Formats: sequence, structure tokens, C-alpha cells
Amino acid sequence: MRDALSYTHHEVTHHEVLNPATGQVIETVPATTAAEVDAAVARAAKAQRGWAAAAPADRARLLRRFAAVVDEHLEELALLEVREAGHTIGNARWEAGNVRDLLDFAAGGVERLNGRQIPVAGGLDITILEPLGVIGVIAPWNFPMPIAAWGTAPALAAGNAVLLKPAETTPLTALRLAELALEAGLPEHLFQVLPGAGDVTGNALVEHPSVAKIVFTGSTRVGKQIMAKSADRLKRVTLELGGKSPNIVFADSDLEAAVAATPMSFLDNSGQDCCARSRVLVQRCVYDRFLELLAPGIESVVVGDPSDEKTQMGPLISQAQLERVRGYVPEELKGIRGTAPDGPGFWFPPTVLTDLEPDAPAACEEVFGPVAVVLPFEDEAHAIRLANATEYGLSGSIWTRDVGRAIRVSRAVAAGNLSVNSHSSVRYWTPFGGYKQSGLGRELGPDALTAFTETKNVFISTEA
Repeated sequence: MRDALSYTHHEVTHHEVLNPATGQVIETVPATTAAEVDAAVARAAKAQRGWAAAAPADRARLLRRFAAVVDEHLEELALLEVREAGHTIGNARWEAGNVRDLLDFAAGGVERLNGRQIPVAGGLDITILEPLGVIGVIAPWNFPMPIAAWGTAPALAAGNAVLLKPAETTPLTALRLAELALEAGLPEHLFQVLPGAGDVTGNALVEHPSVAKIVFTGSTRVGKQIMAKSADRLKRVTLELGGKSPNIVFADSDLEAAVAATPMSFLDNSGQDCCARSRVLVQRCVYDRFLELLAPGIESVVVGDPSDEKTQMGPLISQAQLERVRGYVPEELKGIRGTAPDGPGFWFPPTVLTDLEPDAPAACEEVFGPVAVVLPFEDEAHAIRLANATEYGLSGSIWTRDVGRAIRVSRAVAAGNLSVNSHSSVRYWTPFGGYKQSGLGRELGPDALTAFTETKNVFISTEA
């Protein structure tokens, strides 16, 4: 559950931002009203017309300058992410660097946003890729900086304006990025950040007739609500939703390598990751050995102060998320448990559950916390059935030395992003998105800019 949008109405004028490691208020941020969203859309539309008319080389140059300014403030942004999201300092530095890299990558596409010449009789036929206009990006709290940039960078590069609504719990890095955009020389109002409640600010963006597209990352439930509201206006959507990704370990794999990679495959960002490999499927003949090797790795994970360089896992984002995760892990369940700090903050220990049925809630629902289940399978066909026995299809891993098996299983698993002998899911230069209830559309990769364009076809007659 990563929603930056909710439809439970509540009137608020500001939001308190908490440090998840301490539970203390670190800042108060004004909430954007529906009327303010309307005014922001009008400003963005005006700015977008000038931006789209600018020479492609000028747009590319400004985006590269934006990337350079982000790079100059990398440590500041990372420390801000540690404070508002509880991310470890190493992860936060990567996230700020990912924003920089996305802007650089998108800038490289501005001058390569090519149409086509299509052979026709009696003339010349060409296609032109034109910007959509004003784009609404609704970002989640689990990766506030990079996921915001996934939509923002290519949308700007394609000639659009962007209105970014960050999650209520994590608005600070987004607000700072908007300041850095102006410092870099981007036109005023082209990129605006609108903090506020999902049912007010987010809903106003979704329903606004002059917002051409919504990019949303969050739960499947809210994604469906956004899609339904957008359908009434034929508004485009890109939806990156839930996940319950399998980590499939075959007996012919390098078992020690598979075990060593398992803890952080679901504990990174405290398990608050849509790609977390939270369903570990292990061939039965090596199941007991896998658990034997896994236990020390789980028990030794360093959980604590996210600003400490040695920390591997920080807190959960909020008390509500902590209670949600606790609900999936009754004390009587068997498994392997690590340790977590006592006292203030939203802490939950690394946890691996065993002896569960495949349809148990923790085994098939998105926990979104540092919890994985380990399930045995008999053979390749059984592994594929278990991997696909979920409504989600976002990511997954396959561990095997057999290249043929790696290809067969990759083709058979219904997920958008798979890794063989690795848990790497996301690269800004390759496509990312889900099957089934995990979403609609693709982000990142070489075609990212085209997702924010309209194709215009022009026929020019050459008949005398």
C-alpha cells in the first residue's frame, strides 16, 4: 500500500511530516485545495505552450542543467529523504542519483523524438509526435524521488508541463526538486508540486478536464478508481500498481548465491517495494538446506538509524503501515525473525514465514513490509503454477544454471520484469511495468517519451 491518493474525504489545511525513525514532526506543509489545483493547471497550460514551442536543443539543455543542479544537491536531497521517508542513507543517495540520471536520459531523447515517413501512393505521409499538454503525476511514499522522476522527466522532455502530487507523508524532496528546477532555469510554472490530500488535491488533478494524462503509482484499488474517473473523460493513464513477486530457486542453481541475495531482495526499503521478492519458491529437495543457510543472513541484518552508514534496513513509513504489517504476522506463525529497535519510531524486524499454505494472506497479498514467505515446489511446472497463483504480475527472479530452463520459465511467468540469477528489476534505460492487476502501461526505457505524446498523421499530395 503506497497510495498518494485516497477517496476518504477529509478537510485539512496542512500536513505534518513525521520522521519515521522517531515519530517526531519535522515539518508542516500546506495542503493544496481544489481551487489551487485549478489555478495551477491554468498556469501550467500557459507555460507548456512556450515550452513546446522552444527549440528541442534548448529544452534538452535545460533538462541537462536540471540534472546538473540535482547532482550539486545530491547529499542534501538524500538527507532530506532519510528524514521524511526513513530510507537508509545509501538508498537515499541512490534515489537522488536516479533523479539526476533520469533527467539526463530524458534530455537525450528530446532531439530524437522522431516521427516516421510512411510509403503511400500519390504523395508523402509523415507522422509527428506532439506533446499532450499538462500531465498529472501522483507519486507514492515508498520511493518519493525516483518514482516522481519516472513520470516527470520524460513528460517534460516530450514538451509537456507537469503537476506533481507527492504522498502526504513524503512531500519534502518533491518541493525541493521544484525549487531546483527553477534554479536550473526551467520556465516558471512548468513543473509545479502540489502537496495535499489524495481525496482533494489528487482527485482534483484526476478530474480536471485540462489535465491530459495521469501517471499513478500506488495500490491496485486506488488505481482502478483513477482509471474509472479518467474513463469518463477519455483521459490517458499509466498505472504502476501492486506486486507480490516470486523468487524461484531451482535445485540446480548456485544455492549459496541465491541464499545470499535473498534477504535484501525483500528487505530493501524495509520491504516497502512493489518489486520485493516476498514469495520465495524453493525446490523441495533443497528446501531445508535453503532455510538453514538463510537464517544467519536474516538474523544478522542491521536494522536501525537510517542515517548510519552501516544500517541495512530502516523503519516503516508510519504507524498505520506498522499495524498493517503486524496484522499479517501473528506470533504463532513459524519462521525466522531478525531484530529491530525498541522505543519510538515505526520498527518491524526482518521476518521469514514458513509452513504456510500458498493461499495464506501473507503468501498471496501485498504485505508491503519486511516479510517474506518460503514455499516448496516439486518441479518446473509446479514452480510456474505457484509463481502465477496471484492477481499480480510485476516482477520476479529465477535462479538456475540451466539456460534453457531460465528462458522457459521467464516466458511462462506472467510478470513484466524478470531477472535471472539476480534481483535487479529497475533500470531507467529499460521498460518497467506490470501484468494483470499490477498495472497498465510502461515507464522508463527508450520509449518513455512517446508515452507523453500524441501521434499526428499528415498526408501531403504530390499530384499535379
